Amino acid sequence: WGWTEEAVATLLDVHGYQILNQGCFNADPHPGNILVVQDENNPSKQPKIGLIDYGQVKRLTTEERVKIANLILSIADKESDEAIANNFRILGIKTKTDSTKFLAEFGRLMFGSFEAKHLDHSWHRELHERDRVLYFPNELSMVYRTALLLRGLAMSLQFNPSVGEAWRHHALETIRLHGAATATTREDLKTR
Repeated sequence: WGWTEEAVATLLDVHGYQILNQGCFNADPHPGNILVVQDENNPSKQPKIGLIDYGQVKRLTTEERVKIANLILSIADKESDEAIANNFRILGIKTKTDSTKFLAEFGRLMFGSFEAKHLDHSWHRELHERDRVLYFPNELSMVYRTALLLRGLAMSLQFNPSVGEAWRHHALETIRLHGAATATTREDLKTR
């Protein structure tokens, strides 16, 4: 048995569920905290994924989950820079110049698919010349860490998932159950 795109998608899905639907998640899902569990009585059966070491758990309030869900949706749905930046602002991020372009690119870097430009030092230099983060919301820091670790694992296995797209259905469910959509382009959630 080897790691498959399905196994990576399952890991992303489980963490998206914990973060957005339950509001309690392991913020340290590095490869050492992920087990492949084989049924000794039935070795031909598909192995299961085991998650261990919940020593770095983060809890989110319902309001925090709704705000994060809106950011995730705006990135997954490839909404405008303005929509993504506004969802970031609602979470409380503060930057030196409040650049819409900076916030949108930063959000896509955090929760979108990895792009070739992300390896280009000049892209990062231009991004940081445009603006700088002064305050990053505490509730978002561990969510970002979780997404980063999972995406890093996926990339090491030659998969390039969009965390936003993988968590989209959990974000929709969170908003449906607990709150209204806030993105400027998201007026009718029922069409999604």
